[in-house]
Amino acid sequence: MIRKNALIRTLCWLSFFSIILLSWWYLYSMSQMSGLNVFGQSVRMNMMKMDAFGTLFPMWSIMMAAMMLPTMVPTLRSYEDLMKSADGTRIGWFGVIMGFSIVWIAGAAILALLQLILLKLGLINLLGVLNSLLLASIFLIIVGCFQFTWIKNTCHAVCHSPFTFFLKNWRLGFSGGFFMGFGLGLYCVGCCWGFMVLGFVGGTMNLLWMGLATLLMVLEKLPQVGTYLAKPIGVTLVLIGLSIGTRAINII
Repeated sequence: MIRKNALIRTLCWLSFFSIILLSWWYLYSMSQMSGLNVFGQSVRMNMMKMDAFGTLFPMWSIMMAAMMLPTMVPTLRSYEDLMKSADGTRIGWFGVIMGFSIVWIAGAAILALLQLILLKLGLINLLGVLNSLLLASIFLIIVGCFQFTWIKNTCHAVCHSPFTFFLKNWRLGFSGGFFMGFGLGLYCVGCCWGFMVLGFVGGTMNLLWMGLATLLMVLEKLPQVGTYLAKPIGVTLVLIGLSIGTRAINII
């Protein structure tokens, strides 16, 4: 029985990481079809229509899987710890993933709509990059300042300590896992939305930026180091925003 459980656990984790790898591969393939390099810069003719919801929503959804699923590793490990002491099940483990993913898929729809709105207003180009350095600096400063707010602190406290969240909201079965995953997803959106919005500064198909943002979000959720990173990241974003804003004003 122990050997069987170990095999099931291994297969589940392999499936989980396979989804992440496939998501990154899909994004790379999409960037190639869009004629972009890893920096999100156009190097050849764009073969994709990047001004339609039918294209942007799937793109953002896959982006959520590539960037946000890695941040779930501490959460899923915490759930596994409770499988031994609180009657958690592997189906509940999958429920947590599904609940979390549904929230970010909804977020993908909102971000796709936001990109269309910014595009129609002429504030971004077809590559999803802000046309104005001044506007880019404002985005950076806003997201940087958000790192110091009580909303960030509250959401981050839950995100980097999922074990406590599970203890307070513990439910059994797939539906219980889904409910808890959905709740954790809401807190995760509250904690990480700024990194997603900054995609319009670095470029929504800039794989290098996406990789950096993913790394920062993963580190923020690590119990050992997460509490020490939020504010330094905020200071860094504000300073970069001020630097870009100063340069934009000098150009004007």
